[in-house]
Amino acid sequence: MSLNPEPRFRRKTLITAMMCATLPGLAVAQGSEPKALEALDVTASRGQVASETTESYISGASTTSMKMELSHREVPQAVTVITREQMDDFAQNDINDVLEGTTGVTVESVETDRTYYTSRGFDINNFQYDGVGMPAVYDNVQGELDTAFFDRVEVVRGANGLMTGSGSPAATVNFIRKRPTADTNASVAVTGGSWDKKRIVGDVSGAVSESGAVRGRVVAGYEDKGSYLDRYNNEKQMFYGVLEADLTDTTLLTLGHAVQTSDTDSPLWGALPLFYSDGSATDFARSTSTASDWSYWDNTQHNSFVELRQELAGGWRATGTVFRLENESESELFYQYGTPDRQTGEGLKAYPSQYDLDVEQWVVDAYATGPFQLADRTHELVLGASWSRSETVDESRYGRGIGNPLPPLNEWDGNYPKPAFDNGVGGSDWTDRETSTYAAARWSLTDQLTAITGLRLTWLDNKGESYGATKESSYDAVKTPYAGLIYDINDDHSVYASYTEIFTPQTEVDINRDRLDPIDGVNYELGLKSEFQNDRVNTTIALFQTEQKNVAEAEGVFSGTNDSYYTAVDGLTSQGVEAEIVGDLTDRIQLFAGYTYVDIEDKDGKGAKSFVPEHLAQLRATWKVPGVEGLKLGGKVRWQSEITQEQGVATTGPNAGETIVTEQDSYAVLDLMASYDFARHWNATLNVNNVTDEKYIESLKKFGASAQGFYGEPANASLTVSWVY
Repeated sequence: MSLNPEPRFRRKTLITAMMCATLPGLAVAQGSEPKALEALDVTASRGQVASETTESYISGASTTSMKMELSHREVPQAVTVITREQMDDFAQNDINDVLEGTTGVTVESVETDRTYYTSRGFDINNFQYDGVGMPAVYDNVQGELDTAFFDRVEVVRGANGLMTGSGSPAATVNFIRKRPTADTNASVAVTGGSWDKKRIVGDVSGAVSESGAVRGRVVAGYEDKGSYLDRYNNEKQMFYGVLEADLTDTTLLTLGHAVQTSDTDSPLWGALPLFYSDGSATDFARSTSTASDWSYWDNTQHNSFVELRQELAGGWRATGTVFRLENESESELFYQYGTPDRQTGEGLKAYPSQYDLDVEQWVVDAYATGPFQLADRTHELVLGASWSRSETVDESRYGRGIGNPLPPLNEWDGNYPKPAFDNGVGGSDWTDRETSTYAAARWSLTDQLTAITGLRLTWLDNKGESYGATKESSYDAVKTPYAGLIYDINDDHSVYASYTEIFTPQTEVDINRDRLDPIDGVNYELGLKSEFQNDRVNTTIALFQTEQKNVAEAEGVFSGTNDSYYTAVDGLTSQGVEAEIVGDLTDRIQLFAGYTYVDIEDKDGKGAKSFVPEHLAQLRATWKVPGVEGLKLGGKVRWQSEITQEQGVATTGPNAGETIVTEQDSYAVLDLMASYDFARHWNATLNVNNVTDEKYIESLKKFGASAQGFYGEPANASLTVSWVY
């Protein structure tokens, strides 16, 4: 099926105006000799300062939104950076921990080993590694993506179609890898914790050649941990090697490869039923698991890249990257479906299945950025192109005994005969190709006023099939414009406004297994950004509004399977406010605080996506205790308001025929930490999580006819002893 989106995505005169405003810079840059920069202070540095060297909660320039090195106040969108110091202070060892502590982001843990993320009410499907966009085949992460390889994580909230092709209005998550250092550095961290957790990570970096022109870094780790969930165990192995070489004084070549395995015994596939057939809520022990004792879910990720950076005349720089990402998944899973009876606990049924997935993705990205002169002022330009290919192959082999009745969950111990997986087979084999060109200009209109304009053209081609249905679609030269204004009130405060259009192809399928048409819409944002304490503290206040059409919403499951089908919902609007303060308040106090209010409505003005909290707040801080050298104390609080989910209709009892609504009351989770440098090069950090032992459901995100869920971790602790040279 070939689709021509041009009539649907035609954008009045704004696109033409933006293109005209952006592209002339190329001719100017080529036709005149750039002058020394003053207004924008663009430099030809080797790259940004690594956050691990600063021991700070704030980071310097960010490249996630524009591929220009822009400071906090120069980006006309809300940006959160989680630095290495924050990750180490609160033992944020996987991406779920990091994003759970990010302003405006909710982590939708619908199962133990498959996680979705939302921001401003929408699924996050834009991910980058060092600023190179990777199109997401599925809007989730399988397994636990460890943070040992990363220096920091940058999150740009709102649509970012200029740099990622498809402009999801949720957020863009950019994983910034650790890079080699010129000086020799080494560290080893050993962790022990609740549920027999064991973890060790080593990190060595330094010059490889005597001249220092070749530098390398190796990060390796191992983790094995049990769980509060019955029978669950996860084992991770991580390795990352990176080499960079100064080929000339102006040419830098970087090669890197990372591999991580995440092998899980008795994972949750689906989760616990949240209501009985009479509509009343279930309340199981937190340790309850629906997994069998033979089930497993093994995930492996390979991540390789080659990057060439060339410094050019006049302050220009060209960068080219080839990036390969492969995700392999093998599993034998056990799902329990149905609605239990309140009195007997019976009513759940078996669904065993084998599932294999292999996704191979290639990305080639090349761009140049630098200054140019126009009207006696210095401006900055980015010109680039990218190409990507994603090949997805998966296969489901269904087990015998689907539909067999199961005992009540309070009697379930995982002991279920492992069946033969020869009760039917289904699968997918499709390829997505995307080609894009993009241009963005940062205009110094006056000493106080800066404008950013940009345009991306995207060509998409999808071929193949999934479970017997075609995946073929085609889109030519889809336009994604971007515009922003930043006005410096004074040296410390700036106001900004930005506008982005949205084009997001969807992988969800309808009842006929045809892909839904792309999401269409616009994103607006207004904000105030400030810097205090000699730029050691950053604040942001942002107002946002997103209007979307054709958004996928789960409607049911295909007969005889656990696969969901979706319908398109038109007229979805998300609006709200975000506030954030982060930085070093004093030499002894570091703070991160964020708050989000979001209101999501359908085309009739009624509330939508009630599983997303309306209010979300984050607060974490550390304090270096005076008089006790090397002692640091800290705490972290995450709070969210009530969430709900409609679950269908009660079939028994006095409430038969009435709508079932699952509710998770507002709750807060408190974590504490203490860190002490007990000897030269040695540190011990104690982290105690969920100190008040709050019981809460991780997510109410719905798949199919109703939502399942499981409970968050009870109180637990870990101790990390590290040696740093």
